[in-house]
Amino acid sequence: MGDISIPNDGISNNNNNNNNGNDGNGNSNNGVGVQRKSCWYEEEIEENLRWCFALKSILHTGASQYQDIQLLDTKPFGKALVIDGKLQSAEIDEFIYHESLVHPALLNHPNPKSIFIMGGGEGSTAREILRHWAVEKVIMCDIDEEVVDFCRTHLLVNKDAFYDPRLELIINDARAELERREEVYDVIIGDLADPIEGGPCYKLYTKSFYELIVKPRLNAGGIFVTQAGPAGIFSHTEVFSCIYNTLRQVFKYVVPYSAHIPSYADTWGWVMASDTPFTHSADELDLRIKQRIEGENRYFDGKTFSSSSTLSKAVRKTLYNETHVYTEGSARFIYGHGAAYKQH
Repeated sequence: MGDISIPNDGISNNNNNNNNGNDGNGNSNNGVGVQRKSCWYEEEIEENLRWCFALKSILHTGASQYQDIQLLDTKPFGKALVIDGKLQSAEIDEFIYHESLVHPALLNHPNPKSIFIMGGGEGSTAREILRHWAVEKVIMCDIDEEVVDFCRTHLLVNKDAFYDPRLELIINDARAELERREEVYDVIIGDLADPIEGGPCYKLYTKSFYELIVKPRLNAGGIFVTQAGPAGIFSHTEVFSCIYNTLRQVFKYVVPYSAHIPSYADTWGWVMASDTPFTHSADELDLRIKQRIEGENRYFDGKTFSSSSTLSKAVRKTLYNETHVYTEGSARFIYGHGAAYKQH
């Protein structure tokens, strides 16, 4: 869970016996051990590891029916959306996450006209999709209206996406919405909150969901892509490897890839899947970027994808040996707890 701390005094020094800025041997410590007067956000990444940064202001804190919500204005990362104590997106580097989530799938599809987003309430995923000239219709289905409304009001970078006539916003559970609809899509994107115990989304990472709900809603040659949690050298075993293995049970071709997200303090993972092989080279992806996307990407291009889909030896070994399949009865979670868990 993320915590916000505000010091009671101005500047305090952790060494109570030495307040002159020296280390006791006449050497300056240049501020080491000094706490500056500031408001801080702190997130517990795992039991013995926390990540914190200074805040300019707290724009919103509250709870919806489904999740705890915070919108913070941070000093190093700009505006940051925090859900259930987990940083979801930060203004200064969200382009890495959203370009990585959206463009590989849309560029590998020959003509992506219809897109369904599971989650994505902040609007950044829709923004990147709508840069593709071929796209005719985008369904963005998020369960939490309060998150959507707040992001639409405060995250001005996505304002145009929310008012694009190609976007249809639905407030509903993504599973229920896909079950209800009869149409099929060229690309389905899972921009869901992380699978945490008591959170609203973990059931949307299961084999039964992919097999019975997602895959039947894809056109022939359709592509599914999902965010898949931390993918660092130590953190990839939490959920990344089993999401990858679960999708391998459902689709013929599955590509895991990752990128470092500074505000997450870790490498992050995505998994792309289809029954049609992914055959495009870096040069071919670059050509499609020029032909099909409005404006210039800040992060993603063909060589970047070649690099991000070339995982380290340790991660490749784990993925190769992974046997766990994600089900409701055998779910894995990243560290932390959702609002529903804390109510019990």
